[in-house]
Amino acid sequence: MTQFVPRKVSLAYSGGLDTSCIIPWLVETYGCEVVAVVADVGQGDRELDGIEEKARKTGASSCYILDLKREFLEKYAYPMAITGAVYEGRYLMGTSIARPIIAKAQVDIAHQTGCDALAHGCTGKGNDQVRFESTYAALAPELPVIAPWRLWDLKSREQMLAYLKDRNIPCAASAEKIYSRDANIWHISHEGGELEDPWNAPPEDVWMLTTSPTQAPAQPQDVLLTIKSGFPIAIDDKAMDPVAILRTLNSLGGIHGVGRVDLVENRLVGMKSRGAYETPGGTILMEALRGLEQLVLDRDTLHYREKLAHEFATLVYNGQWFTPLREALWESAKHIATALDGDVVVRLYKGTAAAVKRRSPNSLFSHAFATFGVDEVYDQKHAEGFIRLFSLPSRIRALKASAPETAR
Repeated sequence: MTQFVPRKVSLAYSGGLDTSCIIPWLVETYGCEVVAVVADVGQGDRELDGIEEKARKTGASSCYILDLKREFLEKYAYPMAITGAVYEGRYLMGTSIARPIIAKAQVDIAHQTGCDALAHGCTGKGNDQVRFESTYAALAPELPVIAPWRLWDLKSREQMLAYLKDRNIPCAASAEKIYSRDANIWHISHEGGELEDPWNAPPEDVWMLTTSPTQAPAQPQDVLLTIKSGFPIAIDDKAMDPVAILRTLNSLGGIHGVGRVDLVENRLVGMKSRGAYETPGGTILMEALRGLEQLVLDRDTLHYREKLAHEFATLVYNGQWFTPLREALWESAKHIATALDGDVVVRLYKGTAAAVKRRSPNSLFSHAFATFGVDEVYDQKHAEGFIRLFSLPSRIRALKASAPETAR
């Protein structure tokens, strides 16, 4: 059987140490062209400055930098927030939700430029390899996948730096990298270093977006979010585009130490990992959405949305974004969210974000029914019959258990 040799490879490129090694490795191993694809999902200018020149100096034949921030929020992160999806009760999945749009962009460029293979820099131990390759399978099943971490002999950071040095390829990375980080406009994650021991509390130098709650302002700050069909459209009565809204919430939440999570999670590949996550703006938005739901969703619909959230979170975490089930769940959540119109005030204070005010034209809350004062719309005597019927199974079970053996 003849081994496949790619002619032109589309690589998901970040400019970090791993992908800086992958470009020359692909060229040397296969004699192919490498098309570097950079997805700007809000990771910041520090990671993007000079990245095209870096890719070309490393051996890429071309480099595409795609501004995907707005699409990332409108079609991925905000819908995830609307569903209420949170992995294992705490993780707002900033890394997970970015992978499908990055991989899709890579596939799109591969098709546009005539690439005959796809490559990524994910390790063989993590979740991201599954997320990238599941997207490839859904959108470009005909393209072979090259995963260098599962093929090459480079096993350490020192070996990778030596590999680049031998080829006179400049690299700003150092042998000592305390933490492994992943950033986008929704969050930043931190792994490695002292975090690898779950008995170590996260050192303060881990955090990059948020002030320590102990050092946050002594006075709380109220933020008014206006929401339309579940999507945020304004802050403090000022209309903004999706990117500006999240950047504003990130700034406000960061000042007040909102959105820090220290979590030992179960990876899809079977092992546990410890990570520290910062999602200040996303935490505020999630709190606002849940506060608005309290007003406008009836009990059964809200409870169903909560069940949907768990399933949606599993699909996002496992990289199953481009699947019929994920699409069906989103259509259901989107329909539920048509009622989510209104305003929510979220109070930020020393690491917390709490909805303290909410109003909506679709509110189901009725003061006339809920008041503890005198009312003319609810006869409390009616509750007796309801309770007897509601508790009838318990009554029958108890009567049967207490009945004489001969009467059974």
